[in-house]
Amino acid sequence: MFAGGCFWGVQGVFQHVKGVTSAVSGYAGGDKDTAVYETVGTGRTGHAEAVEITYEPSEVTYGQLLQVYFSVAHNPTQLNYQGPDRGPQYRSTIFAESDAQKKIAESYIAQLDNAKVFPEPIVTTLETGKTFFPAEDYHQDFLTLNPTYPYIVYNDLPKIENLKTLFPYLYSEKPVLVLAANKS
Repeated sequence: MFAGGCFWGVQGVFQHVKGVTSAVSGYAGGDKDTAVYETVGTGRTGHAEAVEITYEPSEVTYGQLLQVYFSVAHNPTQLNYQGPDRGPQYRSTIFAESDAQKKIAESYIAQLDNAKVFPEPIVTTLETGKTFFPAEDYHQDFLTLNPTYPYIVYNDLPKIENLKTLFPYLYSEKPVLVLAANKS
């Protein structure tokens, strides 16, 4: 699970990555009772807007997903905000599902910091043992369903273009959609 600002853009990016079989917007870091958009928006629930990614390791590796996350999906140097969105619910966090994932992410963050890839230190945190709660249906596939929505045009469509440019071998023109999967 990756959190990096508004889940619309993070989900939209990963829905275009070859090998990703599902990218679901939701909440992680807090309790089930507070996993509601309006409540998470208060910044007092412990939740972050997050995306749960399921992928086929023979097509895309966890390391490649980390590359996309750190270079395309968000800015990992912004503490508790991304672009116009402010608060701890927009924090940069990797919700690792195993100790192995956590170690890989820690190592990758250290490499990026040591190489001074970013002008500021990476503030991405690592959290384990957190449950994911899917967001409301109207948040799923938001980028694909609302390509002319001003927030999407300004903040998120450039991420898709960056994915195409930086990782053409990982880019899939056709996104893997949540709602389409739910209807079949």
